[in-house]
Amino acid sequence: MTTVLTPASPLTAADRCDRCGAQAYLRVVLISGGELLFCAHHGRKFEPELKKIAAEIQDETDRLTAVPADTGEEDH
Repeated sequence: MTTVLTPASPLTAADRCDRCGAQAYLRVVLISGGELLFCAHHGRKFEPELKKIAAEIQDETDRLTAVPADTGEEDH
């Protein structure tokens, strides 16, 4: 998918997929105006159609496989 190059507000746990209600990891800004939110599954499923109608696609699916940063705190 095409990633948005302009700064956009990050998606949060409150952002839900318009198709199934799961956490959204993709924001699709439509050429006609408005936006759609999708989970990673539905984003992949509808990718060919979305590319045809999208002005921008904000793809944060890399967060699903990101390794959390070490906090530097040790268990005592």
